Amino acid sequence: MAVLRYLLVISLMVIAITGLAQDKPERKIVQLSGIVIGEDSTATLPGVHIYVPTAGRGTTTNAYGYFSLPVLTGDSLIISAVGFHKQNFIVPFNQGDDITELFQLEVDTIFLENVDILPYPTEEALKQAWLALRLPDETKQLRESLNGEYLAYMIKNTPLDGSLSASYYLDQQLYYQINRYGGISNPFLNPFNWVRFIQDLKSGKYKKKDKN
Repeated sequence: MAVLRYLLVISLMVIAITGLAQDKPERKIVQLSGIVIGEDSTATLPGVHIYVPTAGRGTTTNAYGYFSLPVLTGDSLIISAVGFHKQNFIVPFNQGDDITELFQLEVDTIFLENVDILPYPTEEALKQAWLALRLPDETKQLRESLNGEYLAYMIKNTPLDGSLSASYYLDQQLYYQINRYGGISNPFLNPFNWVRFIQDLKSGKYKKKDKN
C-alpha cells in the first residue's frame, strides 16, 4: 500500500513538471531596437545604457537616442542614464523576430541641503577677527600713488591698451602711405620759403602794429 502511494506521488509530480514545461514558451533570439527620449518627449537621449544583467551584455544609444541589441525573449533589461531614473523592461514573447520600443526616462531630481562655508570655525571667532581688522591708510596709499617717480615708471612700463594700440597702428599706416613715394619735405630747407620770408620782412609784414 505504501509503495502504491509513493508511485502515485511520483506520477503526479512528473505530470505537473511536464505540464509546466509545456506551458513555458520557448526562448529565442530577437533583435530589440528602440529610441530613448526624455520627459519632454521632444529631445532624444544619447549615451543611455541598455544592459542585460544576467547575460552581461548591453549597448548605448547613439547621438540620436537610437539603439539595437540582440536579446532573448524573457530577458530583463535595465535602461539607465546619469540624471534619470532607471527603467526595467522584459522582452516579450510571440512578437516576431524584430521588436521596436520607445522608452521615456524620468529626470532624477536630487535636492541637496545648503552648506555654509565660513573662514572661521565659529561666528564668535569671525566677530573677533573682524573687530581686530586694521584697514590700510588710504591717505598714505594716495600719496604714494601720486609720487612723480612712480608715475613716470608706470607711464614708461605700462603697455598700451586696445584703444592706444589701434591708434598707434593706424598712425603707422598713415605715415607709411605718406612716405611711400618719398620723404616728407622740411619747410626750413626750402630756399623759396626763405626768399618769401625775407621779402615779407622788408615789406614790414611782421612789424608790430600800434593798437592806438
